[in-house]
Amino acid sequence: MTRHADVRAALTDPAFRVPAVDSGPPGTLAWLRASVSRFSPPQRHAERRAMVVTALAELDPDELRHEAARLTVAVLDRAGDRLDVMRELARPVPLRVLAGRLGLADPAAAGTAVAVVAAAYHPGVDQALARRADRAVSTLLALAPPAAPEVRANLIGLLVQACDATAGLIGAAAHHLLPPPDHRPPVAAGTAEVLAEVLRLDPPVRATRRVTTAAVHVGGQDLPSGSPVLLRFDAANRDPRVFAEPAMFRPGRHDAGLLTFGAGERGCPGDRHALALAGGVLDVLRERCRRIRADLRHEPHPTLRVPTSVEVSVR
Repeated sequence: MTRHADVRAALTDPAFRVPAVDSGPPGTLAWLRASVSRFSPPQRHAERRAMVVTALAELDPDELRHEAARLTVAVLDRAGDRLDVMRELARPVPLRVLAGRLGLADPAAAGTAVAVVAAAYHPGVDQALARRADRAVSTLLALAPPAAPEVRANLIGLLVQACDATAGLIGAAAHHLLPPPDHRPPVAAGTAEVLAEVLRLDPPVRATRRVTTAAVHVGGQDLPSGSPVLLRFDAANRDPRVFAEPAMFRPGRHDAGLLTFGAGERGCPGDRHALALAGGVLDVLRERCRRIRADLRHEPHPTLRVPTSVEVSVR
């Protein structure tokens, strides 16, 4: 589905459910998937989502932003005259800050393990990646603060959900925000406005999947029960019925209806925290860095859009 109205309708209609996942032995990747709110069936979702909401309620977004900025400064101070934003900042900094605030014993080690789990998180991955992720889940459970297994699983799930999505947001925003090699003037808009427009025009999460549990009529189509559906955030966020000049990068636009963080009872509970972490990194980058390359390439993935690298010069 690509029309804004259809995607929003599917996100908020209980007849469209997240595809079921198989569980596995405790402490494995399959067990983690089956235990987190992201993949939970309706009868378990609210309870597990509440675990995530409770954990996030203890985190002040302003403090997350300040800590992300502090760590970014430290990385740039050690970097020499250039670095790759994706490798050195976009994944490590948000994960280290978030893991530390969630009480994991070794935030740096936790961030490394989370990245391994994130690479295998969605069902259907190569078995070698899944086995590596099994070991990483065990590492994360050992680092997580004492709690019931399902609570610890949802803390880990929160970190995994934040990993690639926040990295993709930082990478895309850095590409749009930092002055390019041709010496055009930098973007004048504030960091928050740039992030909002990147989420619309170049979202790190391009799509999400649902399955119909009843016959539905949406977007002029009749879908029988059991129909797989791909909800395209990237297309819905460019729907000209909702967004004026949808192909233009225009920070500060006042169009309503951004769908990148989802909608309804499964909307992202950590949107303010993700924006704070990304904002802390980007506030520092825009003061001290310029892009070295004008082009941008992305990792191959069916639903995520994460730059492979963003090389910058540092001053």
